[in-house]
Amino acid sequence: MRYLLVLLSLSFVSCYNPQRECKDFKTGTFEFETYLDGDLVKTTFIRNDSIEVEIYKNKKDTASIRWINDCEYVLKSINPKNRTEQQRIHMKILSTANNSYTFEYSIVGKNKKQKGRVTKID
Repeated sequence: MRYLLVLLSLSFVSCYNPQRECKDFKTGTFEFETYLDGDLVKTTFIRNDSIEVEIYKNKKDTASIRWINDCEYVLKSINPKNRTEQQRIHMKILSTANNSYTFEYSIVGKNKKQKGRVTKID
């Protein structure tokens, strides 16, 4: 009986651990949708191991990627146009599902974190 209780306890604990297959999302083409000033906007980005190219409203922006581990990386704009674009962004994948992942991000050195969800399209 004690063995059965231990097994049941372990199975409940594992239900609360989110899936994190981050390696599946290190490279590829992705889409991110969010509301901006009441409008739904879409950003597409293409990522390889060291570069991410973001396409938003037909404009491209390129950032270098420094991987901390399989689920965390830091983005740094390659050609920043202003002081805000010079700030590095820490990205952390929180959970993964079939073709998407949930993440949180913040400016390096700041405590304010925001969350989002990305879908892998290729």
